[in-house]
Amino acid sequence: MKPSHRTTRRSFLHRALQIGVSGAIAPVALARRAATSAAAEPSESDGWQVGCFTRPWDQYDYRTALDAIAEAGFQHAGLMTTKNERGNLVISVHTTPEEASRIGLEARQRGLEIPSVYGGGFPVEKSLEAGIQGLRTLIDNCAAAKAKTLMLGGTGDPRLVNRYYKAVAEVCDYAAERRVGMVLKPHGGLNATGPQCRKTIEGIGHKSFTLWYDPGNIFYYSDGKLDPVDDAPSAAGLVTGMCVKDFSMSVTDGKISKDVLLNPGTGRVDFPGVLAALKKGGFTGGPLVIETLARGEPDAILAAAKQARQFVERLVA
Repeated sequence: MKPSHRTTRRSFLHRALQIGVSGAIAPVALARRAATSAAAEPSESDGWQVGCFTRPWDQYDYRTALDAIAEAGFQHAGLMTTKNERGNLVISVHTTPEEASRIGLEARQRGLEIPSVYGGGFPVEKSLEAGIQGLRTLIDNCAAAKAKTLMLGGTGDPRLVNRYYKAVAEVCDYAAERRVGMVLKPHGGLNATGPQCRKTIEGIGHKSFTLWYDPGNIFYYSDGKLDPVDDAPSAAGLVTGMCVKDFSMSVTDGKISKDVLLNPGTGRVDFPGVLAALKKGGFTGGPLVIETLARGEPDAILAAAKQARQFVERLVA
């Protein structure tokens, strides 16, 4: 028998205080989380961890995103973009380990684990040594936040590609020591497709460096020409997570208009087909983290997040 998820606001607050919930979470957020836990089933099923990145709320502070992700019924929050004074990332090379530790605590206080952090670039354009140090900083920040993986977007600059992945290769052992996986995602340039990502990952050949598949990006960077259902088999044996992202495209007067800011299941991505192909290739459990939703006001984004969670949970049910 599954344990009951029913609770009261008073009992939730009492438990929260017992584990050291500080003023970092506003009382209204605690109340919302309590109300959500009474109705939401766990988002884990048969080894899948269904989560949501902070990106849909990147016009707001990351705490607003964490509150909403928890209220939407998720147990996993990916850290990506946000609104702040030092750029647009929750955690980056400019974040201190102390700050990253606090951010990780704030997530856990909301009942959220962190499957992945997108930390942006690292200063490989300055030198190989600077790139290595920047990657070490990102890995340290992930470890401090208790995040499981550091997501890399690769580089589209052919002048930097060798140095970029040389830096990645140099820190693989360090990442393993810190228990942080590094994952590459299809992100245009020289890592826009499954075969390109395979060439890069196999070239480094380290268990700490794997692939997070992104079906929306496969469509996006090929201008809708490469279907991720056809591309996904090329990633067999490499995938340890997936960014759940849809894609739409229209052509007006010869001009292509592409969009990934939409709810999963409303665009061109055949998610059952993609997941079936990835399962056949060995990805039979792991993080499925929603990256994008349709733009809107906070209430609309929250409603979209709830719908997206249900969509992914049905996908793996």
